Amino acid sequence: MEPGHHVVPFTELDRHDTARVGGKNASLGELTRHLRAAGVRVPPGFATTADAYRELLGTGELRSRVAEQIDRLHAGAPLDEVGAALRAAFLGRPLPAPLRDAVLTAYDRLAEETGRTAPEVAVRSSATAEDLPEASFAGQQETYLNVRGADRLLEACTRCYASLFTDRALDYRERMGFDHLAVALSVGVQLMVRSDLAGAGVVFTLDPESGFPEVIVVSAAWGLGETVVGGRVDPDEYTLFKPSMKDPALDPVIDVRIGGKRLKTVYADTGLTRTVDTPAEERGRRVLDDTEVRTLGGWAAAIEDHYGSPMDIEWAKDGLTGELWIVQARPETVQGRSRTTTLTRRRLTVPPGEPLVVGVAVGESIGQGPVVALGAPVDLDRFPRGGVLVTGVTDPDWEPVMKRAAAIVTDHGGRTSHAAIVSRELGVPAVVGTGNGTRVLTDGTPVTVSCAEGTGGRVLEGLLPYEETLTDLAELPATRTRVMLNLADPSAAFRWWRLPADGVGLARLEFIVAHQVKVHPMALLHPERVDRDTRRTIDRMTEGYPDRGAYFVEGLARGIARIAASRWPAPVVVRTSDFKTNEYAKLLGGRPFEPDEANPMIGWRGASRYHSDGYREGFALECRALRRVRDGMGLTNVVVMIPFCRTLGEADRVCAVMAEEGLVRGRNGLRVYVMAEIPANIILAEEFAERFDGFSIGSNDLTQLTLGIDRDSEALAATFDESDPAVVRSIETLAARAHAAGRPVGLCGQRPSDDPAFTALLVRAGLDSVSVAPDSFAAVKRYVARAEAELPGGAGPDREEP
Repeated sequence: MEPGHHVVPFTELDRHDTARVGGKNASLGELTRHLRAAGVRVPPGFATTADAYRELLGTGELRSRVAEQIDRLHAGAPLDEVGAALRAAFLGRPLPAPLRDAVLTAYDRLAEETGRTAPEVAVRSSATAEDLPEASFAGQQETYLNVRGADRLLEACTRCYASLFTDRALDYRERMGFDHLAVALSVGVQLMVRSDLAGAGVVFTLDPESGFPEVIVVSAAWGLGETVVGGRVDPDEYTLFKPSMKDPALDPVIDVRIGGKRLKTVYADTGLTRTVDTPAEERGRRVLDDTEVRTLGGWAAAIEDHYGSPMDIEWAKDGLTGELWIVQARPETVQGRSRTTTLTRRRLTVPPGEPLVVGVAVGESIGQGPVVALGAPVDLDRFPRGGVLVTGVTDPDWEPVMKRAAAIVTDHGGRTSHAAIVSRELGVPAVVGTGNGTRVLTDGTPVTVSCAEGTGGRVLEGLLPYEETLTDLAELPATRTRVMLNLADPSAAFRWWRLPADGVGLARLEFIVAHQVKVHPMALLHPERVDRDTRRTIDRMTEGYPDRGAYFVEGLARGIARIAASRWPAPVVVRTSDFKTNEYAKLLGGRPFEPDEANPMIGWRGASRYHSDGYREGFALECRALRRVRDGMGLTNVVVMIPFCRTLGEADRVCAVMAEEGLVRGRNGLRVYVMAEIPANIILAEEFAERFDGFSIGSNDLTQLTLGIDRDSEALAATFDESDPAVVRSIETLAARAHAAGRPVGLCGQRPSDDPAFTALLVRAGLDSVSVAPDSFAAVKRYVARAEAELPGGAGPDREEP
């Protein structure tokens, strides 16, 4: 073989060299050569070639020995026995002299270029079929970190070659129909980044669960990145909104979740690496600040743009220099290939009760079966098909078992762990990072694993009934009446991005406050009024924030931002908080700030709170969060909506408070709507239209107050009817008066989902939009189309922008 054909530096490779050096190394060459102008830093290195591997295979009858063992495998010999024999054949001989000399020469050159003596390197395997867009082959072969010195480098290279015949690699190629002798292996040698002194992780250029393409998701843990990739830790997770990244004045980091980060991998004193417990102080601290997250997000966007496809990227931070580096990049192979117009959704049809364990949901499905708790991979015949695999953590050795599982539960790992990646590819629901799954779930117990409610996964007792719906989005009719979504849970918002909805007609702040913030805003601002134990709990929750109010603002803003990003640039109508006093009192620290009311439904709620001394400061925090989302993050599609506004004077006072907090109608395109749920809103529609930019009918409260019926009264439930002539007349009257004033009118509620006749009534009344739960969207869209077709002259004029 001619000199130079054994080893090639990354600077001379690009993505067209996959057959020569494997997908992993070809990608490193592509990044090195073509992304430097975008500021992307890639540690230098080199790769052995596929030809060098074939030369190795041709020495000492190695090829014939490999062929002999493959024949034995096909004749029925145990796979593990064949694999051990093949690996021994590679490990029992030195590398050919030309290859050995070429590797050491390239290593010396790397030392000279970096000014280091015997530099530490990462030694990674890259098969010639690995990391192609049509399949995911990553993880089939071995990687060695913190390799230093010539002897250890040669040993690591030899072990990489042998790893082409690990049991999992043999099994994979057998199932895929690959010719074992036609697959070659390249070894990548790359300068180590001292992330053992800082952190590392993975970047996806889309949401890895839903495939939502407008975000970049960065995961991060302390130490070397193997704990993240291997799924041994619950990492931090940072979400960036791509459109906001285009303006340097905006903050594109729309969500931050701090993971447990229980373990980290660091250099071992004797070479290579070891895994240790992460100090308690580091576990609760962010690995990356917002500036670093933005840097990685910018690089990831540039890499995605260059490749023209969603990407799965590994990064590392050098603890000595503080520099960030990209150490791998490959096409994302699950969501990036999913271009179906069919939306599949599953949901439980009975109340589930308290979960046995909870964790991070992988996928959006439901699986069930008996628990099979394992501490190590077993022979396939010992794992029943359809069992629920419960274990601490998985690696590629588990994959044959995982393929037989109805669902997977792990103690450790996050959304970029091995268990998560393989579960997505298999279409098997998984709940990872439970922390206690192996302790709580016992062998043989029937369970249901649900990943159908957002980013939180639950393991529930029993085999619970559920239903599956298939919706062909391409067949949904177009309508002039806008059909929008009601959303509350930010963690579930991305799941619905494929629905052709016209925006969000109702996003409820109460859910975000109750489930993410969890603390009464006034208790944050006036801790002196709560008891000592509550104050201690609040102090723990708000640790690290400049003030307690900032904790509320950040939590609320990030929840709003996820919902707003999911529908960008369509309008997202965010209703300010509408807890009743008894509901506010249940928040942490809420009791001292809430009066006891005989009928909270018509008590101190909605707009009346916002300008009162008892809540004015709390509403200011809500306004700060909304302003941060709109002006700071650039999500100007957020429309603010005021609930339960009884009088014109109340409307004026609320708008004045909002203006004092920087939320001024018309400024930066801000629109402010009012809920039309009180008869006064209809009677004085023209006057309310002067103060607000649109109306959204709350049919439950409007029916309650029009008919004088407590909507929670069981005795009067049969009389409570949104289609009562008095309520219908109110809806028709509001639509006519609002349109005369140039204001849109919508309705958000459950009734259109349950009653096609009521939906038709709304269409005939001329409403501009209806807003429904996501799982009802397809049905309501068809109801609306049918009703519009029955209108005189067809669908009628275009509706007002909601």
